[in-house]
Amino acid sequence: MEGHDDSTHGSGRIQDAPIRLELESRYLAYALSTIISRSLPDVRDGLKPVHRRILFAMRGLHLEPNLPPKKSARVVGDVIGKYHPHGDQAAYDAMVRLAQDFAARYPLVDGQGNFGNIDGDGAAAMRYTEARLTKIAMALLEDIDQDTVPFHETYDGSMTEPRVLPARFPNLLANGSSGIAVGMSTSIPPHNVGEVLDACMALIDHPDMTVAALMNVLPGPDFPTGGILVSDADERREAYETGRGSLRLRARWHKEPLEHGLWNLVVTEIPYQVQKSRLIERIALLITEKKCPFLVDVRDESDAAVRIILEPRSSRLDPDMVMAYLFKNSELEVRFTINLNVITAQMRPEVMNLKELLQAWLAHRFEVHTRRARYELGQIEQRLHLLAGYLIVHLNIDEVIAIIKEHDDPAPALMSRFSLDAEQAEAILNMRLRSLRKLEEMAIRKEIAEKTARAEELRALLANPDKMWGDIRSDLVKTKKAFHDPRRTTLAEATREITIRPEDLVQKEPVTVILSQKGWVKAIKGHDLTNVDKIRFKVEDDLLRAFTTYSNQQVSFVARSGQVYSVLAHRLADGKGFGDPLSVLFDIDSGDRVLWGLAVDPEREYFIATRLSQGFRILGKDLLTNQRSGRQVIAFRDGDDYPLHIHPVLGNKVAAISRGRNMLVCNLDEFPLLAKGKGVRILKLTHDELMVDCVTFDPDEGITLDSGKKTMTMSWTDVESWQGNRGSRGKLLPHGFRSGAVFAGTGASPLIAGKGYTGELF
Repeated sequence: MEGHDDSTHGSGRIQDAPIRLELESRYLAYALSTIISRSLPDVRDGLKPVHRRILFAMRGLHLEPNLPPKKSARVVGDVIGKYHPHGDQAAYDAMVRLAQDFAARYPLVDGQGNFGNIDGDGAAAMRYTEARLTKIAMALLEDIDQDTVPFHETYDGSMTEPRVLPARFPNLLANGSSGIAVGMSTSIPPHNVGEVLDACMALIDHPDMTVAALMNVLPGPDFPTGGILVSDADERREAYETGRGSLRLRARWHKEPLEHGLWNLVVTEIPYQVQKSRLIERIALLITEKKCPFLVDVRDESDAAVRIILEPRSSRLDPDMVMAYLFKNSELEVRFTINLNVITAQMRPEVMNLKELLQAWLAHRFEVHTRRARYELGQIEQRLHLLAGYLIVHLNIDEVIAIIKEHDDPAPALMSRFSLDAEQAEAILNMRLRSLRKLEEMAIRKEIAEKTARAEELRALLANPDKMWGDIRSDLVKTKKAFHDPRRTTLAEATREITIRPEDLVQKEPVTVILSQKGWVKAIKGHDLTNVDKIRFKVEDDLLRAFTTYSNQQVSFVARSGQVYSVLAHRLADGKGFGDPLSVLFDIDSGDRVLWGLAVDPEREYFIATRLSQGFRILGKDLLTNQRSGRQVIAFRDGDDYPLHIHPVLGNKVAAISRGRNMLVCNLDEFPLLAKGKGVRILKLTHDELMVDCVTFDPDEGITLDSGKKTMTMSWTDVESWQGNRGSRGKLLPHGFRSGAVFAGTGASPLIAGKGYTGELF
């Protein structure tokens, strides 16, 4: 605080400091502590401090695989009391994860009792469970007492603990790791240890190998719960080259035939880190909320192995489509994030690629082998030194005994008489009498020869890095033989995406859509149009258009403004009442009105015509929209203000009729295929003239004219004389059809055709 004098407190001085700098420095210290001491694994042994301390404490309790386990509470007590001053439950949870075969690809703890399950149930309390180390954990700890790794003091300075384990087993890639630190995180997937070791041996043989070449040996993750990795090779390579990426992991399933042609879908493996119970709840919720019309039931028939039964609604369904929907809407497919962020040997966080991770572990193994060789060499040299003294005792045993009997402190006398040093003299004096009879000159000389030869081997090993790498490679071969197992996760190229459309989620049923002149709509079951005239409407309302479709098909409505709105027929009100106004389904401007409706096939081609004879072709998919506000499809030229109608293309010819009693036939390919627009002129009109009707047809089928009193079907031979270029005037209709004629079956707008409706439509 500014303006205050320094003062003393005890023997230390209290000094003023800017609070911002103090907060920054303290937060930085906290962040570094979280990153290095809690959240990120060490690249050398793949362990976080808590896991390393658990294994080291269990070793101190002699919990080897061949010995009986002890209570987990005993282990946790030693961990938090000696090495890890944190909560007991946090330490126990970390130990539990090391014991779960569905969480760890290669468990490091052999748990006895309830250690949780893949359903997400937690482990029993630590007082009820027991634990011991696995053989893989022993491989991580192997040779730790041979000065292979550095030690440092524990938190209270009363003991020492290893900074890193020797790690003969490549734990980082084999078991993976995940964690969230301050401002960074890590997510390393598990791999098959045999493939990891093969990649390490390949890297020893060819140090210049690229990540892509290494992935020929180590192609991708291998999760403990199996599954199918559907990311392609390029996606996997990019993730391992950059150290960051994400891969798609799917459940494994198959179709199980039943009697009478029925079948079920059976899920036998689920993605890594997905809780089975929550997955089943999610699928059941999709069924109960009617968001998954493919299924009627989901059952869990799992025992030790996963077995989830998915019962389809119909045997006619496509199993691939059912699963494609579930992959998209449940955790039967997940994206596993890859972030190869680790603590390096220099104790700093760094994102590495696959090659750098392997190189870091091999460098650690080189250091471990080097330190072990030096330690063994030191032990041999010390033993040779003592053996030289023992040989002297053997050759002069009577004199040695006499000196011991005559002197209160015989060590100086022995040193003087036989040219021994203090260490040799002390070793001789500490020998038991019964050991003297075992001193045989030949045995001593044999041991000296063996130790000397081994010492020379070690010196040669330490002097030649190539020999050291050969020794490491031999060690890798032994490790692979001891621990390799078959791959569990199948690697597959990215599969063809199956697009699930909204209509695929609805059971197919025939319906007839009824559109009234006031803009009310409903759907009645069936395709019977004979009783349409008997349908009731509101007062001053009447039928505008009726058309057949299916409940799982999209229906589009075209407004006077050229705006198009679409909805699944399944969502339309049923036929019991008057239906719903379209304004409930869509955001239609108050001054706008719907004039046309039709069932739309996204893959089909349609023809749009306006009352001023503008037309163009359009694909069905462009007549569909998910927006309540609709989509502007038709743009009108001056004087034109609403569409005449829209019809599916039925052939390569276009026929149009004007109110001036002219008809023109032209080719369909004269009209552009647009997603939206004004189109081009169909039939030339005179001043204040409108187009009455327009149709596409196949020349082999011909067309039918309807005057309201009679009809006439015209073959191509009859129609050919009306053939002309688009935009021309055409010729007069045949006699008897020059007043109010339209094409039969087109459902032309009653306002334009002058048939059946005299009220004001807009």
